Amino acid sequence: MMRMLVLGAGALGGYFGARAMQRGLDVAFLVRPARAAALARDGLRLRSTHGDFDGPVTTMERACPGFDVVLLSCKAYDLDPAIEAIRPAVEAGACVLPVLNGLSHIDRLNAAFGAARVWGGLAKCAATLRPDGTIQHLNDWHWLTFGEQGGGEQDGALDGRAAAFAAALGQSPGLVAEAVPDIRRRMWEKLVHLGTVAAGTVLMRASVGEIIRAGGRGFLLALLERNAAIAAAQGFPMSPGFMESYRAMFSDAGSAYTASMLRDLEAGGRTEAEHILGFLTDAARAAGVPEDLHALALLHARAHDQRREAKRRP
Repeated sequence: MMRMLVLGAGALGGYFGARAMQRGLDVAFLVRPARAAALARDGLRLRSTHGDFDGPVTTMERACPGFDVVLLSCKAYDLDPAIEAIRPAVEAGACVLPVLNGLSHIDRLNAAFGAARVWGGLAKCAATLRPDGTIQHLNDWHWLTFGEQGGGEQDGALDGRAAAFAAALGQSPGLVAEAVPDIRRRMWEKLVHLGTVAAGTVLMRASVGEIIRAGGRGFLLALLERNAAIAAAQGFPMSPGFMESYRAMFSDAGSAYTASMLRDLEAGGRTEAEHILGFLTDAARAAGVPEDLHALALLHARAHDQRREAKRRP
């Protein structure tokens, strides 16, 4: 039986942790005292069209040795304390499966634990933590994709650990887990997509459809092309099929799609702007790609963060 440690029991961590328990894995949740008390009282509760979950869970407030995989689903701005929280489990032999947005967290995890212990990962799952502590699955997305980093620029070399974990999780209506040899290419594909919707919807404070109806289709497509050029400069060109599908996505005048970064911003919360928009601005500059649109979106988010912090001060 594989043992899995989940940092936190929020939307993504709770969803994938619950599904792993249903598949027979030994799962523990590393949580703060208040969340531990709530889980002890109410158990973990998940509501999903793919099946609900209600049951007791194992929690701990400090990590320990004995785990095969640590699922890391924190926000990018919480990465440093998360690294220290999981360190005892990883230094004892566990692999880290991060499902954060963007790419800059990989270098920080590699520096902390070594690339051999750090997988690349992508989660395609829309869920939220309701005020009562219940995890609500919001749509049909239920995919977890991951793989070893490997040594080449394009593809990684699977050494069996990720494949074994994927086999243990399996493919069921509530979770499709897949270990792949080209995880970095997949992560760049996600960043090209995410960087476009994040920069576009944050800068315009509007959904994709609203931007297009206001005459901004060319603006969104320019962002998409620039992000693709950044990825190509890193050695990960986007395929014609990928570009065709995302040009269609960013041409849909009826789309209500927004980035989670915009939702965080509008709710007055912290954003992952530095982790995503800052990374892309620097990468554009290094690649000789025009950086003005990314830099303007980053400036917009930074100004929001400045105002937010000013309001929080006594």
